[in-house]
Amino acid sequence: MDDRLEEMLHDVGLESFKHAHMYETMCNDLEKPLYPNCTKFTRLSAILRLFNLKARNGWSDKSFTELLELLKEMLPEGNTLPNRNYEAKNVLFPMGLEYKKIHACPNDCMLYHGEFEGLHQCPRCGLSRYRKKQDDFDYDVSTVC
Repeated sequence: MDDRLEEMLHDVGLESFKHAHMYETMCNDLEKPLYPNCTKFTRLSAILRLFNLKARNGWSDKSFTELLELLKEMLPEGNTLPNRNYEAKNVLFPMGLEYKKIHACPNDCMLYHGEFEGLHQCPRCGLSRYRKKQDDFDYDVSTVC
């Protein structure tokens, strides 16, 4: 594999982890094949790739768990893929590889991050940060652009 995970883990080093066993677990997951005789993915590389897809596409934890369950079932017997979002997060947690969703202006003018985190509309183009409900004129803050 040419994903350079081993190099990155080495660069992070043992001292970056709270406990030595966390580093050892991460190293084991880096070397553990996704399934017996698999040469393309390790447990860690597969989980990182899947989490990347989850974050880029805005999948919910529930939909990600459903995907993991299906993939686990599809992969050969003895595979090491977690079948729950929670378990997959725990693989990455020791490395500090959590993700935070940051809202962006629908026109890509800015990110609602740092000093702009509390704004409800873009200061540059004036567009709302939120989608409007179809049946109402109020903003639905749970559904973002």
